[in-house]
Amino acid sequence: MSGLKSEMSLVSAMKLSVRVGAQEILNQVDFEIQRGEIVTIVGPNGSGKTTLLRAIIGALSATSGQIVRTPHLKVGYVPQRLHIDATLPMTVARFMSMPHALGKSACVAALEEAGVPDLSSRQMSELSGGQIQRVMLARALIGQPDLLILDEATQGLDQPGSAAFYRQIETVRQTLGCAVLMVSHELHVVMSASDRVICLNGHVCCHGTPEVVASTPEYRALFGTGTLGTLALYRHHHDHDHDDSLHEHQPIDTHKDAS
Repeated sequence: MSGLKSEMSLVSAMKLSVRVGAQEILNQVDFEIQRGEIVTIVGPNGSGKTTLLRAIIGALSATSGQIVRTPHLKVGYVPQRLHIDATLPMTVARFMSMPHALGKSACVAALEEAGVPDLSSRQMSELSGGQIQRVMLARALIGQPDLLILDEATQGLDQPGSAAFYRQIETVRQTLGCAVLMVSHELHVVMSASDRVICLNGHVCCHGTPEVVASTPEYRALFGTGTLGTLALYRHHHDHDHDDSLHEHQPIDTHKDAS
């Protein structure tokens, strides 16, 4: 990954190092994401994944190196699962309008883009985990972001729910033309959903297409070899069947990383 900024890059990090207190979290990281691509960051616990996201959106400052963002970059952010107080009366439409008022048409349009057009009048406390994440996605899509960031956005969802969520992300990418930057521990899902994968462990261990990354010694040292076989199986079925059903592509590998 070159340290030189691409002309098409929405965000570029060049020799980025970030220190929190006495601990250096990121060391000499080069990173870029271009409009329209889906990039996934994988790595073990403490590898700096969320730190990199926070640096990209400007919530953390670089100790050295720099981050360059395209002018007027619009970012949508989907955090880890939101926990709603069951006693709090709040409809989806009201939640979507916080902290700024949102017109009904804009609310409906965002919910449609997230694949849940009929939820606006539902109580947030009544939604399933998957529905809550779709509403969070809808909220992130308000304003038509150039870059959509997902930080462990499917944590707590079951495998079919995660797969359905990531398929919706692909639809969003195609509809809006935005770039998508994901952090996830669900290797079998995000690897198959990504154009590029960056393996992070304080520094960039390896990067490239999912197939290339899954076959590198650095990746295998962190996660083993199971993902490569699962990825090949997914690709084979996906390319030949053109069927995105929830159950056809469930992985045969039970290995999980420590992220």
